[in-house]
Amino acid sequence: MARSGKKQGHLFGGEEENCRFCQIAEGEDKETVVYAGELTLVSLDHRPLFKGHCLVTPRKHIEAIEDVPDDVLEDLFKTVRMASKAVTEAMGSDGTLIAVNNRVSQSIPHIHVHVVPRRHKDGLHGFFWPRMQYASDDEMKDVANRIRKAMTE
Repeated sequence: MARSGKKQGHLFGGEEENCRFCQIAEGEDKETVVYAGELTLVSLDHRPLFKGHCLVTPRKHIEAIEDVPDDVLEDLFKTVRMASKAVTEAMGSDGTLIAVNNRVSQSIPHIHVHVVPRRHKDGLHGFFWPRMQYASDDEMKDVANRIRKAMTE
């Protein structure tokens, strides 16, 4: 019988057989895991922007932030806060960059939060965001109203 690509009986509730983060939750690459909580993991990024770049992930396979249950979301961001403090201390950095790609630009379709140590003048410029301007105040108000409406629905 052909496999569906789904793991049966995943130890931590994940589902995707080929998901790298689910594999780490199953115990692979133990040496890269720096924190293992009940709902979340923190592991080193295998292609870091700077040494100490960590990824905070839910143990359960969840693709996008809007799909994360409230209890997991709360734990995820408590873990991000803890990882940010630990990375800053351990790497002697001035602070951290905290970033989430949601579907677009996710190298692995499993929600993960980047915690990257930063130093003043570390050379990381324009890393994500090309800036633009609204054509007018009316356009800005229209965009705000559209988002406001979507948030209340």
